[in-house]
Amino acid sequence: MPDPVQMEAAVREYVAAFDAGAPERVAALFAEGATVEDPVGSPQHMGHDAILAFYTTSMQTGAKLRLDGPVRIAGPFAAFAFTVLLELGGKEMRVDVIDTFRFDDDNKVTEMRAYFGPTNMHGFA
Repeated sequence: MPDPVQMEAAVREYVAAFDAGAPERVAALFAEGATVEDPVGSPQHMGHDAILAFYTTSMQTGAKLRLDGPVRIAGPFAAFAFTVLLELGGKEMRVDVIDTFRFDDDNKVTEMRAYFGPTNMHGFA
């Protein structure tokens, strides 16, 4: 069973690494063969190389993440609400997101799923 303290630390590192524009730090949190589904219902990114490429592209927007409340941990899962803040073309935008991580016994993320949709996207119109 993964360690809840290390699971929460991984979530906090995820946010910090994203804010630092460090996709390699984010990718290091994932197990080999892990999947990222962002948003839920979109094609999955599978494996270290695909995950690194996904986060490299995602960080090019300059978006910053802000946790909205505590990390929730249940068994091998962590769930956390956060806000994505970005500015494109001089316009401030916000996306309200909930991510879930599933961890293996080595405290590596094996599955990431991001939950958000059109009603969670503000300032895009």
